[in-house]
Amino acid sequence: MELIWALQNLTPTAIIDILIVALFFFAISFFIRGTQAVALLRGILLLIAAVALVSNSLQLLALRWLLENLLTVLAIAIPIIFQPEIRRLLERLGQGTLFVRTQAPEVVRLRIIEDICQAAERLAERRHGALVVLERNSGLQEYIRTGITVNAEVSPQLLLTIFSPKTELHDGAVIIDRAGRIAAAAAVLPLSSVRNMQAPKLGTRHRAALGLSETSDAIVVVISEETGRISIAQNGRLIAKLDGKRLRTILNAFYGLDRRPEDALARRVRETLNGVLNRRERRERS
Repeated sequence: MELIWALQNLTPTAIIDILIVALFFFAISFFIRGTQAVALLRGILLLIAAVALVSNSLQLLALRWLLENLLTVLAIAIPIIFQPEIRRLLERLGQGTLFVRTQAPEVVRLRIIEDICQAAERLAERRHGALVVLERNSGLQEYIRTGITVNAEVSPQLLLTIFSPKTELHDGAVIIDRAGRIAAAAAVLPLSSVRNMQAPKLGTRHRAALGLSETSDAIVVVISEETGRISIAQNGRLIAKLDGKRLRTILNAFYGLDRRPEDALARRVRETLNGVLNRRERRERS
């Protein structure tokens, strides 16, 4: 009955009002999509829904009172919890780039892969430690802000210079943004917990690479300062002991090929790499 009454009293002004509210929520969801804020917001909504369902179905007055007061507290807490996301939203709104997600074209991504592979091989030979992050769908602005702004094109010479032990920027991560440019150097990444490490003896660079890959869809290339070995962290797993050829193949599968929609070659390469990684994990457990 309430639905019929609402449809009968639906006016053009009400329709415009509904569309504006829907556009507002769509803008928020578009901006936070692929960030850590999504998981936090989903958890809050599920908690509220579960409490509301239990209190209404069992007529629990005290729990309902708690929920009503909790919503008032959340109205104050949410702006504090999501302060970084709200700030970026307002910044992008002021810049007119709210709905713009710059993505480097495939030819640029392939060039970046080649530059990274050339630099990685030379860094591995010299045993210079390195940490290179490739941003994908998940925003990495909170980590870019921890580093030194560079805003430069990717080149092997620049990467070699940044990660030279005699420079001020070598101790940290280089982050390459969606546009295919080096956004920052000497960035600080979150560390993975020891219990999730495939090999507890791995150093801080590998823990940082795994930590970022656990909280985002970024691809992280790591070069060990002690051994000169090249590794890739992606989706919370580490693919180690790579040479230049294998590094190039994996980066092409995860970053270089245009996968909208995912083509057959990228899918086959990804499935092969996942199979190799799963077999390696089973051998390590045994």
